[in-house]
Amino acid sequence: MKLVIAIVQDQDEAVLGNAFREANISATKLSSTGGFLKHGNTTFLVGVEDDNVDNVLDIIRDCSEQRDQVVAYPANLDMNLDVATSFPMKVEVGGAIVFVLPIDSFYRF
Repeated sequence: MKLVIAIVQDQDEAVLGNAFREANISATKLSSTGGFLKHGNTTFLVGVEDDNVDNVLDIIRDCSEQRDQVVAYPANLDMNLDVATSFPMKVEVGGAIVFVLPIDSFYRF
């Protein structure tokens, strides 16, 4: 048995959650926040048999879209200014970060 941890952008959460339900795959959904852009993410925890891992990974790949996004990146000027300065920056966001971990024991109470 494996634990699949998939971190996706909030924009992809509904599509991925629906795809898991349609494929009859149980998943636990957690709200999370990204470190770089401080935007909302959703983390899915999926316990799955070894022979079904590739199916879960295919679903995640199909539902997690990479896209370009313009964000306002704050400029750190190390000066004592009363005006907050920021400039737009184009970054690639989306996709999924996925970890597949072995499970020694699984219990359902």
